[in-house]
Amino acid sequence: MDRRRLGRRFFARPAPQVAPALLGRVLVRSAADGRRLAARIVETEAYEEDDPASHSFRGRTTRNDVMFGPAGRLYVYFTYGMHFCVNVVTGRDGEGSAVLLRAAEPLEGADAMAERRGTLDARLLCSGPARICQAFGVDREVDGADLVEGDEFWIERGGRVGDAFVAAGPRVGIRNAADRRWRFVVAGDPFASRISPIPASLRR
Repeated sequence: MDRRRLGRRFFARPAPQVAPALLGRVLVRSAADGRRLAARIVETEAYEEDDPASHSFRGRTTRNDVMFGPAGRLYVYFTYGMHFCVNVVTGRDGEGSAVLLRAAEPLEGADAMAERRGTLDARLLCSGPARICQAFGVDREVDGADLVEGDEFWIERGGRVGDAFVAAGPRVGIRNAADRRWRFVVAGDPFASRISPIPASLRR
């Protein structure tokens, strides 16, 4: 598996292009205690500025400022008064687009993830956006972290998933622009989230 980091140019593209291209890549956190946490991304969702479901749709605010670039940073938000969700900023500077990380397969540091999540079931450690944040210890303190030049979070090249193995379908938990097939999943992957699975017939 390729452990080189993804560069800025990878992220500086429209979110619907970056989202499927992130499948098979590896999210990494270098923890303060020296442990390395790593998980292979298996499910994503794209959000763009002209998208009524996006946080950037009504313009730039203090909350969503990081979404507007530069690409290759983490955008973290708090939702439902309970959970954090982590996104990768994409597109051109000032554009307001990002990709939500929905699910991942733990590769390294599963013991630390299990301790944070309160479960030993590997399939439940990162199978949902809030679970990823819990497993990786992500909160608003890391909003804006640079994935390209930073020393705490980055994304490695891993092994890109071919188009034939990627399923695309509607995003989860939204009312606006619900018809856009901007949710991407490694078809049949056991570590994907359990919410509204995408049928194999919707493969790209």
